Amino acid sequence: MNKPNFFDEMQARINEAIQNSPMKDVEKNVKAMMSQGFSKLDLVTREEFDIQAQILAKTRAKLEALEARVAELETQLKK
Repeated sequence: MNKPNFFDEMQARINEAIQNSPMKDVEKNVKAMMSQGFSKLDLVTREEFDIQAQILAKTRAKLEALEARVAELETQLKK
């Protein structure tokens, strides 16, 4: 028996057994239940969180610039 064919055949049989096993259904059902549970928690993805963090950082920088400008204008008005 040719060794590469033997290992390829064994791998194919193992993959087939995994695909046909009850564990595959259990895994799918657990994933579905977790997804359903997470959807009820009003969670956001990491990507959405990162985007909002970037927007917040830009907004904070603009606010600081505006506060500095207002302070500068107030100083000019007091003169």
